[in-house]
Parts: sequence; structure tokens; C-alpha cells
Amino acid sequence: MSMANFPLLVALATLMGLSIYLSMPIILMKSSRSRTMTILNAAAIGILIFLLADVFSDASTIIYTNSTSSYLASPIYAATFAVGVAVCFLILYAIEHRSRNANLTPAMMALIIAVAIGFQNLTEGLVFGAAWAAGTVGLIGVIFVGFFLQNVTEGFPITSPFLGRADPRWGMLALFFLVGGLPTVAGGLVGYYWASDLFDIVFDALAIGAILYCILPMLRIAFRPADPPDATFLKQRLTYVGILIGFLLGFVVNAL
Repeated sequence: MSMANFPLLVALATLMGLSIYLSMPIILMKSSRSRTMTILNAAAIGILIFLLADVFSDASTIIYTNSTSSYLASPIYAATFAVGVAVCFLILYAIEHRSRNANLTPAMMALIIAVAIGFQNLTEGLVFGAAWAAGTVGLIGVIFVGFFLQNVTEGFPITSPFLGRADPRWGMLALFFLVGGLPTVAGGLVGYYWASDLFDIVFDALAIGAILYCILPMLRIAFRPADPPDATFLKQRLTYVGILIGFLLGFVVNAL
């Protein structure tokens, strides 16, 4: 692709990144039904679980790129990935537990999820920018459509900590969506001029570390006992179904 097409690259990367806002009117619907909120929160967990698998699938193509006939990892890439996941997870742990009674607020949880998705979208932007620079038109179309649709679903986990609350804090959520979506544009610009497997590995690792840290408290809340005992049983069943729905939604959208 020539430099004359550079503004189009910026425009398409922006569309991919900001498509995350398309989910906001749907997922901020007000509902007083606890069953609906249970399924929606569980679906957000399912989407995050899918994103874990999706990000690792991207990283694994680099970690195991030198393997031919056996399942052997590149020591440098594998070590970088493991350290990146651990560092991100432990930093978030230290921030949350700076005091013994510290708990993740909905705003902090949403911000961490947004940052994690931002790391993932940065690597997606890198892929898009590199494909644009190489001039592979068919691949560009597939990447654009796939990442555009996937970014739409990524708004849901960011919003999940605020589901069912009287004050959805639209301004704060709009900012968090920007944190999650804007790195796609930055990645597209960087990927156009420069590509690095090590760079991709680092940000994939940071994304996985942050997503892992978010999923744990979300699961704890999702499986918290309800009152009466019969309600606990129903809540657990709905949680199972919601997680499956969220995972399959992420898979189907990514496969389109």
C-alpha cells in the first residue's frame, strides 16, 4: 500500500477500535430482574474466557514458530510471555491489596478490564497495520471485519461491573471504552511502519495477566450464595448457561 492510502489505514483502524462503542446502548439497558443480571454478568465472564484463549492463540504462533516436527517453544519468547503474565497479574494484585481491607470497586474492575482489552487490541492493530503495509488486500478485509465485530462484543465485559446499577456513569464508561478501543489505532500505525514478534508477545502477555486477574473476582461474585438456598441453585445454573453463551458468542463473532 502506498503512503497515499495512509489516511484510509487510519480511518479503518479507528473504525475497528471505536466499534466497541456500538455495544453501549444494548448492554446498559436497565433491568431489575436478578436472573437477567446473573446471565449478563456470566456472559461477560464467558467473553473474557474466550478472549484469553484468543489472545493465547495469537501468542502461541510466535512462541512455537520455530517448532517443526515437535511441540518445542522458543525459550526467549516463552520466558518473555511467562514473565509478562506474572508481572501484570502481580502488579494488579499489589495495587488491590495495598491495604488489607481493599476490594475492587466496580470502576476499578471496569478499568482493569478496559486496559486488558486495550493490550489485546493493540496487538490486533499491529496485525492490521502490518497487513496493510504488505499490501495483502484480501487479508486486510478479513482482518478488518473480524476485528470490527470482535471489538463490538468487547464492550460488554467492560460494562459488566455496572450492570443493574441505578447510575451507569456514562461518562466514565465512555472513557473506559476509549481505553479499550483506541490502542487498535495506535497498533495500526505502529504495525504499518514496524513489526516485532517480541513486541506482540509482551502485550499479549500483559492482556492475559490482566484478564486472568479480572476473571477471578467475577467468578467469586457470580457463584456467591443467594438467599434462599433454592435461589442459589438457580443462580448457579444461570451462571453456567451465561458463561457458555458468552464464550460461544465470542467464538462465533471471531469466526465470521
